Parts: sequence; structure tokens; C-alpha cells
Amino acid sequence: MTKVVYVIVEHDGGWAYKVGDVFSETFPSHEAAHAAADRAAREQTISGDTTPIEYEDRSGTWHEETARGNDRPETEVKD
Repeated sequence: MTKVVYVIVEHDGGWAYKVGDVFSETFPSHEAAHAAADRAAREQTISGDTTPIEYEDRSGTWHEETARGNDRPETEVKD
């Protein structure tokens, strides 16, 4: 199973959560960033519909896949 980790970090004069190399918007406090990360982490685990998706990778190549609605990752929020 995939695990997605949301890390709370200082960012751009405030606080944000980071997943991999991607930052969220900036929040005015650590608590606000943590609450947003908790919310995002919970939403990430909700099952949905199986549906076709398209995405672009780092090299600019587009891919088409089928995302299974019940294939949800484990999530964690770290301070």
C-alpha cells in the first residue's frame, strides 16, 4: 500500500504542509497548516469511483490510466 506523508514546514513567511516536493498554500500559523494537512490526509483516504485519469509527468509526457476508487493510500501528518 502507498503511504502519503504530509509534513508541516515553515514556508514563505508562514506555515504550509508539504507532500514530496510540493507545498500547499501558506497558512498564518502552524496550527492552521496542521489542520489543513489533517483534512487533506483524511480526504485522501476516502474511496470513490473507478475512473479514467490523465496526468503529466516531470518530463512533460502525458499518461492515461484507470484509477481504482478503492485503491486509497495510507496517510500520515508529521510536524
